[in-house]
Amino acid sequence: MWKEIGDRERGILRPKSFTTRIKSNRIRTLQISNHKDIVSPHRASINSLQVDLTEGRYLLSGAADASAAVYDVQRATDYEGGGLIAKHKCLFVVDKQHEHGHKYAISSAIWYPVDTGLFITGSHDHHINVWDTNTTQVVMNFKMPGKVYRTAMSSLATTHMLIAAGTEDVQVRLCDIASGAFSHTLSGHRDGVMTVEWSTSSEWVLVTGGCDGAIRFWDIRRAGCFLVLDQSHSQLGRRPTIPEHSATNKALTSKSLSSGQNLNAKPRAQQRKLANGNGTKQSPVGRMPAKGSLRQRLHPGMLSSLDRATAHYGAVTGLKATEDGMYLLSAGSDSRLRLWDVESGCNTLVNFETVRLQAGKPIQLATSQDSALVFVPCMTAVKAFDVWSGNTSQTFRGHYEYVNSCWFSSQEQELYTGGNDKQILVWSPPRMKDLLRIGITGVIDICS
Repeated sequence: MWKEIGDRERGILRPKSFTTRIKSNRIRTLQISNHKDIVSPHRASINSLQVDLTEGRYLLSGAADASAAVYDVQRATDYEGGGLIAKHKCLFVVDKQHEHGHKYAISSAIWYPVDTGLFITGSHDHHINVWDTNTTQVVMNFKMPGKVYRTAMSSLATTHMLIAAGTEDVQVRLCDIASGAFSHTLSGHRDGVMTVEWSTSSEWVLVTGGCDGAIRFWDIRRAGCFLVLDQSHSQLGRRPTIPEHSATNKALTSKSLSSGQNLNAKPRAQQRKLANGNGTKQSPVGRMPAKGSLRQRLHPGMLSSLDRATAHYGAVTGLKATEDGMYLLSAGSDSRLRLWDVESGCNTLVNFETVRLQAGKPIQLATSQDSALVFVPCMTAVKAFDVWSGNTSQTFRGHYEYVNSCWFSSQEQELYTGGNDKQILVWSPPRMKDLLRIGITGVIDICS
């Protein structure tokens, strides 16, 4: 860190590069926090975690004992160890004792993207509840056809308030908070839908992963999915970026071509008339492509060969889009992680190091702010992989049982993990005072 500060003082590093490098260094030094402790009120496994997207301050958790809790991760409720350890107890908890609480396990708990006044929970009791944070009352309820595995809302949406719900039913349902009803259903999966994820580049695009091993892309404005990922359809590595000078040359070339076409438009029209013989206009029917070509122009989601494509050998248990929306990370019950190029729909063949993943339930993946690292629950540990090389960057061990969920807070530069041991662990970079203490201890050791 001191090297980066020195380079910034000398003007070698630009402000943005300095910020990026410091954040990357802090992420790579994450360790179990010795100064922050979240006191979990849950009495069963923790299935979902999310920090609100507006303030980056409130952590929401959902657990298998049908309870959901909210914590303030910036302001402690108590201190221990002479003020060295900050205890963060929940601000409130809603459980089975609540009048409109869930009866069975909460599998998904998410914040309303633009306001902490609402949060949404999905449960195995076939219900999705929309809660008012201030009154802890249910303001809206959606009855689903089966167990709810995952819910998601788009952080980009400005024209809709839709909750995408993946359940044990084959159809994906979109629940409209504005009207209190289902807006429509998305049909295509052949088994339950275990995970759903909105695109980070378009408010209209939804990605779903099913127990049938398929990952489907949907444009919610039209019928049918427009892309089904196929693990055999691949490309090697990242898509190359277009250099600026190439883009400029391409624009100039296209501009000159278009101007040339305008100059030669009249002679070309005369040539077409001569080719027709009698000068009559050629019928568009005569230019209809062959039957095989028409089939290729059909909606990809409607072709039986593409429709049966699989992204994993087994259920798709986790999805996470990168920050720019250009790539998608997926996890499956086949214990495989895959990185997909969203534009081409190709498997990039990034060879993620061997992992063991849970097969019977969804897992929650997380990425760092620049999407350079992906955090994956791997049985009793959480592993951080380099997204582009697949190498293991870090392994976080602290839970005594399987880990189900993780969330990375870009504001606090902290990782939160929850597992079957009913605990929420905080992984944070070492504080400045800790670094100074380590440095002083090292100097004393050298001198002695």
